[in-house]
Amino acid sequence: MTHQQQTLDLSIALLERPSVTPDDDGCQDILSSRLAKAGFDCEFMYFGNKEQSGEHAEVKNLWARRGTADPVICFAGHTDVVPTGDEKNWTYPPFTPTIKDGFLWARGAADMKTGIAAFTIAAERFVASHPEHNGSIAFLITSDEEGPSINGTVKVIETLEARQEKITYCLVGEPSSTDTLGDIIKNGRRGSLGAVLTVTGKQGHVAYPHLACNPIHAAMAALSELTSATWDNGNDYFPPTTLQVSNINGGTGATNVIPETLEVVFNFRFSTETSEEELKAKTHAIFDKHFADSKASYDIQWKLSGQPFLTPEGKLVSACQNAIKSVTGTDTTLSTSGGTSDGRFIAPTGAQVVELGVRNATIHQVDEKVEVDDLGKLAQIYEGILENLLLE
Repeated sequence: MTHQQQTLDLSIALLERPSVTPDDDGCQDILSSRLAKAGFDCEFMYFGNKEQSGEHAEVKNLWARRGTADPVICFAGHTDVVPTGDEKNWTYPPFTPTIKDGFLWARGAADMKTGIAAFTIAAERFVASHPEHNGSIAFLITSDEEGPSINGTVKVIETLEARQEKITYCLVGEPSSTDTLGDIIKNGRRGSLGAVLTVTGKQGHVAYPHLACNPIHAAMAALSELTSATWDNGNDYFPPTTLQVSNINGGTGATNVIPETLEVVFNFRFSTETSEEELKAKTHAIFDKHFADSKASYDIQWKLSGQPFLTPEGKLVSACQNAIKSVTGTDTTLSTSGGTSDGRFIAPTGAQVVELGVRNATIHQVDEKVEVDDLGKLAQIYEGILENLLLE
C-alpha cells in the first residue's frame, strides 16, 4: 500500500473521533496499537482531575519510544481539536470525514490529525525498512493543546526531564505550510505574555465628576503610550515585538454613572530581542508615570504562555529542507510567525524544534480541509527526515 493510501486511511480513522479538547476519544489508543506493533514501548500519562472539567479535567497523553540510544527524534502533536461551532454551517458533517474536490474535509483535517497520521506512517515504514536504525524514534502526543495546555505536553516534558530522558530533535506536526506543502517551516516562535490591567477609581454621577474618579479617563494617556511604544526592532529571525489590546471592559450599563473599575486585556508577542522582565518593567514604568498624581490606582496580573525559542540553521533544519526538496522540489522558507505551539515546552530542554505540516489556510474554521494529495507527500517527507538523521 502507498504512503498516500496508508496516510489517508489513518487520517480518516482519527478524524471520525470527535475529540474536542481535552477529550482524546480513543485516538491515542489507535496510535499506540500501531506503534506497539512497530516495536515502540508505549506509555500513557494522565494528568489532571478525572472528576472535574475545564482546566482541571484529566488529560490523556502518549509517550512512545523505539530504541534507547541517542539521538532521540521525537514527533510531537495533539489529538484534540477546537469546537466545531454550529454544525449546520458546515458543508459536510465535521466528524464525518469527506473526500470532495480533491480535499479531505473534517474538523482536525489540517490541525492536526493528518500530520499525526503522516508521521505515524513514516515511522512504520522507516522501521520496516531499517529495523536496526541508529538512535531512537519517539512520539509525544497530547489531548491538551487546544485548551489551557497545562496537563499535556508541559507535564510530559516535566516527567521526562525528571527521569533524564532527553529529546534531541523534535518535529511538531502543526500546519506550517502556506501556499504549497513544505513552502514554510517554523524554526522558532515568538514568546507570548498576557496581561490583565485593572484600574480602580471611584464611582459617581456623571454630573458630579469632582465627587468621583473615572478609571477610564485615568487610563487613557497610559494606554495611548503603551500601544504606540516601540519594544524592539526584531532581528534576522524574528519580527519586532508587538502589543495588542484584545478586550476593554468598564461601566455599569447606565449612561449617567462613572464606573469604579476598568479592565483591559492585552498581549505581547515578543522576540528574542526582549525579555519577559523587560516588557513588564517598561509597562509598569509607563503606568507609574501616568498614575503618579492620579486618584486612581492600577494593578496588572501577568501570565506567561511561552518564551520565544529558535532553532538556527543546522542539522535538523537541513534534514527538513532536504527532505522537502526531494519530495516536492520546493525550496523551504524559515519562519517564526504565527501563534504559539507546544514546541515552547520542548525547546527549553535543549532540543532542536521545527514545525512542519500541511497548509494552514482553514485551521479552526468552518469547513476545515486539507489537500488529499499532500497526505502521502507529507509522510514521505517525514520518512526522509528520519533517513537524513538516523542513517548516517
